[in-house]
Amino acid sequence: MNDSLQAAKALVAQLMQRLPGRDIAAPCRALLAADVQWVASHPGNELAGADAVAERFCEPLVAALPDVERRTDLFFGGHWSGEICGGQGWWITCTGHYLGTFKQSLFGIPAHGEPVWLRFGEFYRVEGGRIAEARILLDLVDLARQAGCRVLPPSPGCEILVPGPRTRDGVQHGPADPGDSADALDLVLRMIGGLGRYDRADLKSMGMAQYWHPQMMWYGPCGIGSTRAIAGFERHHQRPFLHALPDRKGGNHRARFAEGCYVASTGWPSIHATHRGDYLGVPASNRAVTMRVMDWWRAEDGLLAE
Repeated sequence: MNDSLQAAKALVAQLMQRLPGRDIAAPCRALLAADVQWVASHPGNELAGADAVAERFCEPLVAALPDVERRTDLFFGGHWSGEICGGQGWWITCTGHYLGTFKQSLFGIPAHGEPVWLRFGEFYRVEGGRIAEARILLDLVDLARQAGCRVLPPSPGCEILVPGPRTRDGVQHGPADPGDSADALDLVLRMIGGLGRYDRADLKSMGMAQYWHPQMMWYGPCGIGSTRAIAGFERHHQRPFLHALPDRKGGNHRARFAEGCYVASTGWPSIHATHRGDYLGVPASNRAVTMRVMDWWRAEDGLLAE
């Protein structure tokens, strides 16, 4: 199994060396399956085939950030059974930032000619020696903020350049101890189970103190921001979120796996809810809503530290 994971990592690493750089069409044709499912943030959404990926995802990024460079903070992988929403197979995930000078508008966001850090999250499923599926989120709301164009009100949490893990070991090129991977994944699954025990009255009913490090750092997207410890997470994210979406149900994962002390999952959508309260400056609509989700965790001494 380690050989299969290492082969999948090597394949994705080849793409990472080029993504989203110039002359990307040929590498896309060489590394992506002919019928690749490339599902990205709005307005990209669902793209089919290597040429569409090059023309509608990569080329707009390079045009907007002509000196773009990729800075990867997490890179690891694992196997997913496909037991919930399909997607069985070997998955590789990475997150970090695209750094470049914002020279040309991107997806309707006006350029301001200064450096920007565009946060990305990526999941890749490898099959038959090619990348068969990709799930990609870009924090375009934060890109707009950096360019002076507020899409959402200021984040209640800290609006910072999200750092890599404190331990500086997030890029996992070599194999990890399977026992560590199993323990980290079990910890996250127990924590997710706690989220599901919310009694709609007291946040303590979820029992997060059993799973979170006292100095846990949570790095949310623009509009929410980064928080410290359970109290900061509850104040800046969880309480407003549950006020707005009290019936939320999550865990509809397309992929979920661990390697060493790192765990990742994505769902597309992962959360289904009813928008019953004001949230991020948007008045309650009472409409059914869904959320595309990506999460990464780092475990340390039996607790979630980041």
